[in-house]
Order: sequence, then C-alpha cells, then structure tokens
Amino acid sequence: MAKEASAQRSNNIRIESARGDFLDRNGIKLTGRTPGITAVLKPSQMKNQMPAVEQICRLVGLDAEKTKENIQRYNTPILVEIDAETKNILSSMNIEGLSFINTLKRYNTDTKAKHLLGYLNKVDKIGSNGLEKLYEKTLNYGNEDMLAVITDGNNNVLNGLGYRIIKDDNLNKKLDIRLTLDYHIQNTVEQALDKRGLTGAIVVENVKNGDIVAMCSKPDFDPNDIEKYLSNNKRPLFNRAVAQYNVGSVFKLVDLAAVFEKEPNFNMVYNCPGYIQVGDKEFKCSSYEKGGHGTIDINSALAVSCNSYFINMALNLGIEPILTICETLGLGKNTGLSLQGIDEAKGFVSQLSDIKNPGDIANISIGQGETLATPVQIADLVATIANGGIKNNVNVVDCVVNDDGNKVRDLKEMNQKRVISEGTAEKIKSLMEEVIRTGTGKQANLDGYGGAGGKTGSAETGQYIDGVKITQAWFAGYFPAKDPKYSVAIFIEDGKSGGTAAAPIFAEIGAEIMSKGL
Repeated sequence: MAKEASAQRSNNIRIESARGDFLDRNGIKLTGRTPGITAVLKPSQMKNQMPAVEQICRLVGLDAEKTKENIQRYNTPILVEIDAETKNILSSMNIEGLSFINTLKRYNTDTKAKHLLGYLNKVDKIGSNGLEKLYEKTLNYGNEDMLAVITDGNNNVLNGLGYRIIKDDNLNKKLDIRLTLDYHIQNTVEQALDKRGLTGAIVVENVKNGDIVAMCSKPDFDPNDIEKYLSNNKRPLFNRAVAQYNVGSVFKLVDLAAVFEKEPNFNMVYNCPGYIQVGDKEFKCSSYEKGGHGTIDINSALAVSCNSYFINMALNLGIEPILTICETLGLGKNTGLSLQGIDEAKGFVSQLSDIKNPGDIANISIGQGETLATPVQIADLVATIANGGIKNNVNVVDCVVNDDGNKVRDLKEMNQKRVISEGTAEKIKSLMEEVIRTGTGKQANLDGYGGAGGKTGSAETGQYIDGVKITQAWFAGYFPAKDPKYSVAIFIEDGKSGGTAAAPIFAEIGAEIMSKGL
C-alpha cells in the first residue's frame, strides 16, 4: 500500500490565481465582480468519445485535432472559458468527463475606472498597464486554485481520487489594494458621460482630505481585448483625466486668488464695451455682439465671465502675482498622483521671462494661449478654494489590505498646507456661487441639495475640424455651498460651451451624490 501511494503523482493545471483585487474606499470590489464559467474536459474519461469531443470543440472554439491528440496522449485536464448559454447546451448533451467550474472574471466591459486600473497581459496574466502593472508584485502575492489529476506510476487515473480542485494553503493569502475611489460615485460619473456619448473626463475630489473619489475618462475600452483599440482614432486607451488641456475662463479663479491675496478689499468697477484693446490687438468679450456688459463690478464680472474685466484687472495687477499663485495652487507641476506612481501631465504655466508684452498677460488672464492644466489639477484647485484655502495632497491609492480587510501597508501621502488666506477663499466662493445663481453656470444649479459654486470655461484650441473651430468645454465647481464636501472638474472635448455642455452634468452628478448621501 505504501509502495502504491509513493508512486502516485499529480498533474496540475491552474484554474485561476488568487490575484489581489482593487477595492473602493468602502471595500467594494472594482475587479473580480463578474461570474464566469470554465468547462473542464477530463481526458481519462473522454478517450473513447471522440465524436463528442469534436462537438464540444465546435461549440467552444477549440482546435478539434489538437484537442483530440491531447486527450489521447495526456491526462491533464483541458480548461476553456464559456458563457451561460454554451454551458446549457453542453450540459444537455450529458457527456461523460465534461464538468463545469464557476469562476470570477477580473474584468468585463462594465468595469469601472478602467484607465486607472489598467489591464493584464493576455498570455501570462501579468499587469501590463496602470495600477495593475504598478502593483503587480503585491497583487500577485497570493495562492492559486489548481485542478489536479491524481495518477499512479503508470500515469493511470486512480479510482476515488481522479480529478479534484486543490488549494495551496502553504502559500500566502492574497493582498488587495484599496483605493480612495467610491464605487457608486464612479458609476455615476461614468454613466453621465456614457449616456450622452461624450468624449472627455470627470474628476471628483474630497474637499476635506484630497482623496480622488471618482476619475473617469471616455471613451473607454474592454480590458479583455486591448488589441482592437490600439489604432482607434478616438484614443479610447488615453486617460484624459490626467492629460493637459487649455483651461479657458476657469483660470479666472486664479486671477481672483492673486488679486484678493494682494488687495483683500478689491472691487474694481469697470465699463465693458464688449472688447478690450491691448496694444495692437483687440480681445473680444462674450458680450461683443450685444455691445458689452456695460458697468460691472467684481461681483458680476465672474458671473458673466467678462473677459474685458479680467484682462483689465490683470494688466493693473501685473503678471508676477498671477504666476506666483499658479505655482502655489499646484498648476504647472505634478499632483500627489505622481508620488503614487501614476503617469500624469504637469500642465503648463508660462515663466516670467516668457512674458514679452501686455498681450501675453491678457491671454494668460483668461486662460487662453499656452496655459494648460489637467482635470485632476482643476478639481484640486477648486477643492483648495472650497476648503478655505487649505491644499491637501492628492491621493487615489489608499492602502494594501489582507483577506480580512485589515490594513497591511499605508500607501497614502498625507500633507496639508494653507496656500491662500481663508478670507480670499471665502470671497472666491461667494463669487462662484453667484456664477450658478445668476451667471453662466445656471444649468449647474443644486439649490435643492444645498447649493453649489462653480465656474464655466470655454477654451479655444487654435485647431479646426472641417473649418470649424474646436473649443473645449469646462465646468469646475463644489457642493454643497455652506460646507463643501466634493469638488468636481468636468472636461468635454470639443464641447463648445462649458455652460451648456458641462454645467448640466455637474448638476446631475451633484444631485445624485447628495440624494444618496454618498
């Protein structure tokens, strides 16, 4: 008996590796959510059923000749993923030696935050992009489920043992990565772009601590079939949430921070004729066709997004305070995401030496020209204002947790710093709330959910499609008004107007989050 046992051997095949999952801030799984089915062909029981094997191969897409050869020569089980419909057909055939295992697929087309998570290499299931690649070693730390066939020394399957699923308990339990994302908020922002068929990005940040609770880029992709997207001209693999774009009138928030830090009681009264002449160049205002905004002060200038007012204000203030506050607020440099290994654009802010004439100042003051920022940077800019002038380090990765949900290793970079005075922040918030009450952001109204503050932006790119100028649309805001919880940056590629393309999305997202108490 001992001699027989010593001659036993096991041919194992991996069913699935216990690769760690990505979890949201509440422990909800972002990966491994989709039930799957694996068909198992057991060669020892199918060697005399070649017609049935051929039928199976036709249904599941296996090479019939190669499969039959493997069944005749080896005892190692053959695994193939199938869908529920195929399983029903195969089950009805009552083929001896064919069974099924329920598994969990790592991704499907409805997986959230695909650009952030990345994807696995199809061949070896190793992370090849995004957080999957960045945390490969941690995620691949755990054990594996194996399907084993127990045979004697002559490679004959042993009665009573045969094929069985085994777990390697000698290996470590898997480790998961908990993110700062909120599954339900992420789902809300993705649906907002999907149902409108828009190209762009949305970032939602927790005002109090700098955590990114949603990061969405559209269009996206199927992580299980990356090859078909590589030459797609809509660039679905490109993460627009961390890419840099012209920001348009959202930059006027920076102007306000600069002027209030220097002159806390600033409230210039100005007559807008619909344009402003700077040197030999005429800069038009949105009111140009109507003959101008007329006499306005700071309270209405942001609400109606008067270019003439802000250009005149910047020329009087000078460019140095504006460039200084850009750096203070984090524009033109990486956010905390880069500290977590996430690729992101730095954006661009001109150096003082680049400013050659008053026209350059005019362009910068209204967010035109070379000034660039990412949706993450804009969400963080608004979060800093909404947080009373205190800037948090931005995080999207929280910690490593074990099977029991206990923290194993902290991955956050925590830091807080006051970058503008509370008085400056409160003044800007008051003006941003006026934008939604009476100005260009009326379609972002959240009066039924505690109100909001925001700023629209329409950024000229200097590019054209079929002779039509491409204009990027922005809306950046926070809610609720009295005690802000979240900041939101919405970027719509070629959206024309922030007030009509992006502001309604802000209202929809804010209402959904507030109504569900997220």
